[in-house]
Amino acid sequence: MPSSSEVNFVRQQGLRGAAPASCGLHYRALVFQPRIVGVVLAAAVVLQAWYLFLPLGALLWWNAVAPEANPFDAAYNRLLAERRGRPRLEPAPPPRRFAQGMAGSLMIAIGIALLGGATVVALVLQAVVVAAFAALLFGKFCLGSYLFFWIRGEGDFANRTLPWRREGDPRG
Repeated sequence: MPSSSEVNFVRQQGLRGAAPASCGLHYRALVFQPRIVGVVLAAAVVLQAWYLFLPLGALLWWNAVAPEANPFDAAYNRLLAERRGRPRLEPAPPPRRFAQGMAGSLMIAIGIALLGGATVVALVLQAVVVAAFAALLFGKFCLGSYLFFWIRGEGDFANRTLPWRREGDPRG
């Protein structure tokens, strides 16, 4: 049985009707892409490499604009879902696409800042991206998806997807 934080994460990604029993498998599928991106992000930060930030940002934007052509989802479906009998990843719902677009925008901004010699700006943006990825990978919280729901006026739902929220908890 998945933890309540995994159930909340899956719902935060836009799979509102996901049954709690299947959320553990959905969770593992949904973090496949961030785990890979996180490794590239770590290398880009250590190397201060605009040449990693720019294509990574473009790829994340591609995933947001053309979710049916997301290479990470295709790799997950082919390598893990088909071979291990796990649920396939469908094209990303709007909250997940928004999060990918937001991350892509930040990565592109970092790459441009590094190219332009704006080191302080690049470092501040990197701190934001690293904190967001740490929350995603270690805290089961997606800042982009959370903001998506707030922007749409669904703050109550967004708050119910926080990783520390439990089913039936009366707080927001």
